Parts: sequence; C-alpha cells; structure tokens
Amino acid sequence: RRDPGHPVRAALPRLDMVFTYGGGPPVVEAYKGFGARDCVPVYNALDLTTHVPVPPDPRFACDLAFLANRLPDREARVEEFFLRPASLLPHRSFLIGGNGWGDKAMPANTRAIGHVGTAQHNVFNATPLAVLNVARDSMAAVGFSPATRVFEAAGAAACLITDAWEGIPMFLEPDKEVLVARDGQDVAEHLAALTPARARAIGAAALERVRREHTYELRAGVVERELHRLAQARREVAA
Repeated sequence: RRDPGHPVRAALPRLDMVFTYGGGPPVVEAYKGFGARDCVPVYNALDLTTHVPVPPDPRFACDLAFLANRLPDREARVEEFFLRPASLLPHRSFLIGGNGWGDKAMPANTRAIGHVGTAQHNVFNATPLAVLNVARDSMAAVGFSPATRVFEAAGAAACLITDAWEGIPMFLEPDKEVLVARDGQDVAEHLAALTPARARAIGAAALERVRREHTYELRAGVVERELHRLAQARREVAA
C-alpha cells in the first residue's frame, strides 16, 4: 500500500490467484484493489496428528499460561493482556513461556520459563486453568487472523482466553468455545470467575469445533477446490 512500485503489486494482475493465510475480507479486498484477479484466505488450523489432549504436568500448573516469543509488535499487548491481569490478581498464578522474557519486569506471581519446545506444547496447553492468546499488533488490527497457537490450544482442549479481534466467531464461538477480552481488566474478570468445570466445558467445546471445521485437511481441500476451479476455467477458455 505504501509503495505503488512494489514488485508484488506489479505482479498481481498477472497471477491467477493469491492465497493468504489470514486477513479475511479486508485483505481480500485490498489485494483485489491492487489488481489481483482473486484472493482466497487459507487460515491456520489444527494438525490432528500433533495437537491432542494430554494429562496435565505439574511443571506447567498455573491459573493462566501464555506462550509466545518476545516481539516488539506484541509487547505492549502482552503488558496489557497478561501482565496487567497478573497485577490485578496477586493471589492467582501466571506462567509465561517463550524466548526473550528473562529480563522483563514481572509481578511476583508470574513465572517466566523460557523456551518451550514444540513437543511440550500439548502439556503446556492442557495443564493450566486457562491459556491466553495475544495477537500481534498487525494481526489484531486487520482481524480474521487466528494464530497457530489458537488451534494448538483448542486441539489440547484448553480453555482459551483471547484478545478481541474482528472475525473470532468464524473460528470459535465466544463464551462457549473461547473467552474474549477487550483489555487486561476483561482477562482478570474472566479468570476470577472461571471454575475448573467451566474451563473444561469451554475446552471440550473448542476441541469439538476445531476438529469438525478447522483442520489442515479441510484447509487443503480449500486449496484443491480453488485450483480445480482455475483449471476448469482455463479449459473452458481454451475450448
């Protein structure tokens, strides 16, 4: 958008299709506005072979866990949606995993455990009372951009609390399959009211939804159908 001479913009009118992994209607319309013939989002999803419910592990026991590497375009939102609730609920326990947080000032009830390998993501998500998702600034602003972590957590039957962004109901139903927070105060209120029974119910509902509607097999089907549609259109033109 900032550079009319960008080579991608120059190429768009010559392409049959643009696939994007997020963004929804705003991104589709933007690409078409740049001259793309068509644009189809192929969202992140659940890998059924790697993300599954597992027994809890005391190493990751807490009330709210958050897993993400420290990035400049996420930090302010992490401070609001994770560290502020930790300060508001000093009697609850918080856990943050990921690279870069070691020198970050945090409340006394918060543990930073550093890198969490992918082999431990299931147990990291399955153990806490709830798991937090915080979108990067750009993804939150555009909307319709669920991170891989959303589906990893749902695949482990975790009770997910996410920051608010447009398009959430396309993937999980608020208050039934996910808890949505507008700010850190909302996160604190969700957590204060959350019982283990309700957390399990939300996690189970999220698991059922993503297994039914949001797997990578289904996403591959979207790509396959679009490619077949393009091939058919070319055959019709040639005929």
